Amino acid sequence: MTRTNRGQLRRLVRKPGFARLYLARIVSQVADGVFQASLVSAVLFSPERQTDPAAAAASFAVLLLPYSLIGPFAGVFLDRWSRRSVLVYGNSARAMVVLGVAVVLSSAGATNPMLYVGSLTAVSVNRFYLAALSASLPHVVSRDELVSANSISTTSGTLATGAGGALALGIRAFAGASDQGSAVIAVVAALLYLGSSVVAAGFAPRTLGPDHSVLLPRAFAALAAVARGLVAGAKHLAARPPAWQALTAMGVHRVCYGATLLGTVLLYRNYFSASGIFAAGLPGLAQVVFATLAGVLVAALITPRVTRRTGKPAWLAANLGLAAVTEIAFGLPFAQGPMIIGSFLLGVVSQATKICVDTTIQETVDDDFRGRVFSLYDTMFNVAFVVGIVIGAVWLPATGKSYLLLILMGILYALTAVWYAQASRAVSRRA
Repeated sequence: MTRTNRGQLRRLVRKPGFARLYLARIVSQVADGVFQASLVSAVLFSPERQTDPAAAAASFAVLLLPYSLIGPFAGVFLDRWSRRSVLVYGNSARAMVVLGVAVVLSSAGATNPMLYVGSLTAVSVNRFYLAALSASLPHVVSRDELVSANSISTTSGTLATGAGGALALGIRAFAGASDQGSAVIAVVAALLYLGSSVVAAGFAPRTLGPDHSVLLPRAFAALAAVARGLVAGAKHLAARPPAWQALTAMGVHRVCYGATLLGTVLLYRNYFSASGIFAAGLPGLAQVVFATLAGVLVAALITPRVTRRTGKPAWLAANLGLAAVTEIAFGLPFAQGPMIIGSFLLGVVSQATKICVDTTIQETVDDDFRGRVFSLYDTMFNVAFVVGIVIGAVWLPATGKSYLLLILMGILYALTAVWYAQASRAVSRRA
């Protein structure tokens, strides 16, 4: 870590509001990693079940698409409710749901439909929770600290999710790979969610916004208010080209990343075998996750420094170009060594892109609209990812090995990099 980065971190952590919001995020995202690992273990890597592209895609779609259809409604309420209450009660409710998932896993197994109902509920709350965190951040740091705060917060959160996954692997080694073992992992996740609620409860009411509270209407009036709020949020976003252009770039990235991730899961599930230091199955996928997290950390360290020199648009476009090269150069060999390197580079791309997009939205969107825009952002984030997963399910064989798919993803990344660089320069010239 550079001296500049260390100084920024020290200054931010000394701010009580940022430190508490940061800790609430970390504990919650460790819980996310633990819970997600319990689901992956039970649904995709159980020794009792086979996994093909359609089955894997269906699992992702069932968990993400229903929320994506209702997700924009969350933003209207984030702009009306106390965000502190969202952070406290959201994770408390999620802890109860995850305990229910543990009961289902233990008694009925991963094929029971109630597993998907509970998991869908937990995922839905998570997107709502993360949107509240992003909308709250400008209330605990100054405007000129947003890039560094986003870098530290989102990167640490991603690393925390990875740490949660590693913790789950350790629990799995002790509790076993069965559905009962996955249930034990889910119980640990529930306890961590409760811990995050306790941390967030330390904020005073309304500390995290919104700035202008509004009484919620009832019943049909509430639905009408939601619809009007969404329209207003979309218009607000459309009037700010830097924001919607950044969101478009992120959407393309998520499509490509979804297709690539499905291929990676299938390769480690059905194609690769253990060789030397490289593992297969869930331990091999864990190596990919750790390489990705290393890339995330590097992106967090260099992005604030680079964007001060080049600006966010240039750095975002450069990362999309890097992703194009990575898909071709490190994906096409279909070997574990290059796959690890490619995962590291895509980790850099994913985190650098997220930091730039998050900060662009926070800087260009008014606070009264921020909750709505971040909920739209989260919905796009999920829908684009599922679209990528579905594309992968159509193109990929059961082994996950497809030259054509990786070439297409590389071309799509490259075209998006060129478009975004040109579009952002045009906006800059008009400003």
